[in-house]
Amino acid sequence: MKKVKLFVVMALMTVLAAPSFAEGLGYINYEKVIANYDAAKTIAKELDAKGMELQQYLMDKEKEFKAIDTPVKKQAFKDKIANEYKAKEDAYIKYRVSKEKEVFTKIQNAAKIVMAEQKLDAVVDIKAVFCGGVDITDIVIERLRGIKN
Repeated sequence: MKKVKLFVVMALMTVLAAPSFAEGLGYINYEKVIANYDAAKTIAKELDAKGMELQQYLMDKEKEFKAIDTPVKKQAFKDKIANEYKAKEDAYIKYRVSKEKEVFTKIQNAAKIVMAEQKLDAVVDIKAVFCGGVDITDIVIERLRGIKN
């Protein structure tokens, strides 16, 4: 019995002497962050412009296609354009993924800083929160703008 009491006392001392733990769960509204983050808006415009270039390329090639007179030449042209378009599309997708990852990483890094400042255990997207938690969306936006909160 003495050993059990000693164990309980030791366990209580360990718990009480332990450093304070983080204060809970934080969440952000990722769409709101994107909508208020200037770098994300700039990249979105750039990606839209590149997407429009792809569409314009196809429209220009369609005009050229209509001017071709023989079925053999038309098929050769279609094959050539299909290959060129595929290469352009692949390059666009690769570029888009890299830019989206760049924005996500910056937001994630800002959220990590805010998480540490607010002494939170984790930060999730608002869609994953049913109730509770701390909304740090505005703080993350300010962090991304370079204004320390």
